[in-house]
Amino acid sequence: MAPRNLSMSLVFLFTLFSLVIGHEGVGNSGKYPIVVSTWPFLEAVRAAWKAVDKGFNAVDAVVEGCSACEELRCDGTVGPGGSPDENGETTIDALLMNGVTMEVGAVAAMRYVKDGIRAARLVMQHTKHTMLVGDRASAFAISMGLPGPTNLSSPESMEKWTRWKENHCQPNFWKNVLPVDSCGPYQSKDNMGLNKGVCSEAKAMGIIESRTSLVGPHNHDTISMAVIDKMGHVAVGTSTNGATFKIPGRVGDGPIAGSSAYADDEVGACGATGDGDIMMRFLPCYQVVESMRQGMEPKLAAKDAISRIARKFPDFVGAVVAINKNGVHAGACHGWTFQYSVRSPDMDDVKVFTVLP
Repeated sequence: MAPRNLSMSLVFLFTLFSLVIGHEGVGNSGKYPIVVSTWPFLEAVRAAWKAVDKGFNAVDAVVEGCSACEELRCDGTVGPGGSPDENGETTIDALLMNGVTMEVGAVAAMRYVKDGIRAARLVMQHTKHTMLVGDRASAFAISMGLPGPTNLSSPESMEKWTRWKENHCQPNFWKNVLPVDSCGPYQSKDNMGLNKGVCSEAKAMGIIESRTSLVGPHNHDTISMAVIDKMGHVAVGTSTNGATFKIPGRVGDGPIAGSSAYADDEVGACGATGDGDIMMRFLPCYQVVESMRQGMEPKLAAKDAISRIARKFPDFVGAVVAINKNGVHAGACHGWTFQYSVRSPDMDDVKVFTVLP
């Protein structure tokens, strides 16, 4: 009996030791927590770090970080008061994704409510849907306790819109149309018999006209944030007021899971920024996470996702930042110089990394 009891005791102790080692490897590895964000949005990263360092979970830390950026109106492209559409109105897109449960909450083209990321969390927490849009998203957010209705425009956004109108509404996002006057309304050239049977050589060759005049670091710099908390759990979030002078009703990649951001607790996370109308066609962040799942390092996964877009749209402007579960992070970009921000346990403050195209 004694040898058998001894054997069972050894098995028990070995199992207990394995469990303890496994927990230590996740919860106290020294890599976590970590916060990564597109652009040098330092205060937003600090807000997320403060939360996650106190023990907040990854989802709540992302909300704190993106909310800080909305309050600060980061670069005029996050939160209220920026990026007027063709009618001079500011609307909000936002997304929140839990990498543990794969739940997503998002709002798009939301009017009259400034708290995009908190509205996205309410969609995740209190509905079985993934996204709510437009006035109905606003009504939902207000009914759940967020402040509103609020005019999201600002003196700065209205001044920008006025100058654009004075410039005959150029540049804009229309194509293959003729305006009744310089600022519309617009009519299809096809309906006017101008394009029947015509296919330009450029389009036949798969070449798309340049959009660089429409996209730049001060009118497309979405905050896309990833957080890995002390337990090693992953979440991502985004917030943006979209493309400046967009056609009313336009939704970019900001609230689209897999495009602007993606998280999987088993692998890591990705955030994106840039020309969302182009990038959402390729789901670059889903691509990055899946590439990392197959064993690619973040740097290669990020470059691969960007190169897939650039092959089809050589003039596109955009970037991604990737982080794996080991805390390794990297960025890749095309058409501009990209910066992203990181805060981790071995840093005294947020550090900004620069990525060249």
